[in-house]
Amino acid sequence: MARIVFTANLRRHVDCPESEAAGSTVREALETVFRNNERLRGYVLDDQSALRRHVAIVVDGRPLTDRAGLTDPISPGSAIYVLQALSGG
Repeated sequence: MARIVFTANLRRHVDCPESEAAGSTVREALETVFRNNERLRGYVLDDQSALRRHVAIVVDGRPLTDRAGLTDPISPGSAIYVLQALSGG
């Protein structure tokens, strides 16, 4: 199963411990986690089920490419990091 890690800056706002989930895409793995944590879904995804602008996902060291569909492929050994994007100057 893929490992899903929510960084400390997200955990400060929402209870989201590290998890493991099966799936062949980022969306499938996240949906497994969201089934038990609807509040987290609302923080990570917008009302169109796309990744919120202030959230970033890195899969196996690479930034997510499909922010709308979350169709980037994963494998059972994948590491998915979900983090709050930072900006400013």
